[in-house]
Amino acid sequence: MAGPAPTDTRADAPRIGTCCTFVDPDGEADSVRPLNFRGPTVASIARAEDSAERLHAVIRDNLDILDRQVARMGALPRLERLFRIQSGFLIGWSHPALAAVWTPGLRAEVAGRLARSGEAARRADLRLSMHPAQHAILATLNSSALDNAVRDIEEHGEIFAMLGFSGGWHPHGASVNIHGGARGAGVEGIRHGLTRLSAQARNLLTIENDETSFGLDDLLHVADEVAIVLDFHHHWVMSGGEWILPGDPRIAGVAASWRGVRPLAHISVSRETVIPGHDPLRLPDFAALAAAGHKASKLRGHSDMMWNGAVNDFVAAHLAWTDVEVEAKAKNLAAAQLADHVRALAGADA
Repeated sequence: MAGPAPTDTRADAPRIGTCCTFVDPDGEADSVRPLNFRGPTVASIARAEDSAERLHAVIRDNLDILDRQVARMGALPRLERLFRIQSGFLIGWSHPALAAVWTPGLRAEVAGRLARSGEAARRADLRLSMHPAQHAILATLNSSALDNAVRDIEEHGEIFAMLGFSGGWHPHGASVNIHGGARGAGVEGIRHGLTRLSAQARNLLTIENDETSFGLDDLLHVADEVAIVLDFHHHWVMSGGEWILPGDPRIAGVAASWRGVRPLAHISVSRETVIPGHDPLRLPDFAALAAAGHKASKLRGHSDMMWNGAVNDFVAAHLAWTDVEVEAKAKNLAAAQLADHVRALAGADA
């Protein structure tokens, strides 16, 4: 499937990204509260007697917070201008339970505000992504689950359209990333799910390899239809310890799936508390750790920081072809740690 032409190659702009929320280095929640979305549930708002007022107040707060996030990330050095917007900040946007309180006026206000936020992000050369919840999968044998996934993915496509990221294949590098889903449905399940999506959603969608159902080799079978996000840590777990090198021929297949747009990848490391005392200058050895009694379910967990210098060197080598989001629990702190490592390797500001 040929697909639309890319709108932005970003070939000269390697990025290291922060995911979703912000953490204070001293653990002070108040200092980062203005940067983190408010998140009451759909159910709690639907139950409230003043549901419309509650929803309107939360949404306006979250739109203000998004503006602050864009300003914060856009002011960072160029290497760090990659940000994953936390899903769900437009609470119940497409949920039937809140259809009555999502008034046309509020929707219009959201569209106007997001247009300004997206314009600010583009002015700052800030690359954006989103990652719907784990239930948003296309490979499923459950028709209701697929219906809900399609609704969720389409909602994310709407958000990017309101932000001004529409009209082509991953415009300005934007992406909506999901996992494949149930292995029983196979890659044909992914292909079927893709047929349910609008052109806007398909042009933004990416699928990442996971640790149990769809590995990198599986997803390369659908690389003609959807861009692939290579999650290095997931691949390490799924493969039983392979740290895939930049020259591996599969990298070319991943890059080709982006059709000229600079790819996006994910990195994390096994948790510090799971493998305490591990040499930070040596890549974690899955086989050795498993032989020492470490279960894969524990090794899958994300670390707090990018504590392993060898992994950071590994990421630096891959920045020649892809941007990388840091999926660590310390969020912005871990991303900054990796960015500082890369700058030190380069011997100059990036």
